[in-house]
Amino acid sequence: MSEDKINELTEIIKWDEKGLVPCVVQDSKTNEVLMLAYMNKEALTKTIVTKKAHYYSRSRQKIWLKGEESGHNQIVKNIYIDCDGDTILLVVDQNVGACHTGYYSCFYRLFDNGLKIVGRKVFEESEVYKKTK
Repeated sequence: MSEDKINELTEIIKWDEKGLVPCVVQDSKTNEVLMLAYMNKEALTKTIVTKKAHYYSRSRQKIWLKGEESGHNQIVKNIYIDCDGDTILLVVDQNVGACHTGYYSCFYRLFDNGLKIVGRKVFEESEVYKKTK
């Protein structure tokens, strides 16, 4: 995609005071909402160019490629911008699971007269994220 087309997109987005925009991520096959993350212009540009989801980590203050540690990447099929230009929707093919806790979706807990786990556990986080101290 040309730089002009990318600039055209980034100019219509209403970035917040920190240069970020929320990004909802949806499974292309099931339409399940997988996660909510944030993007800055660099993350959005990398996502468009590589077709792999990149986000901005507010806690680490850096760009990260989804799956860079776990291998559970997201291949971007479509990018939507909402009517106000203040939210992005990525439709992705999710590899293994989206949630770092081991669930397919980060939205695995339902509040229905109490909190209930309703999501699918697809991996053990202790096996995927082996931290060395």
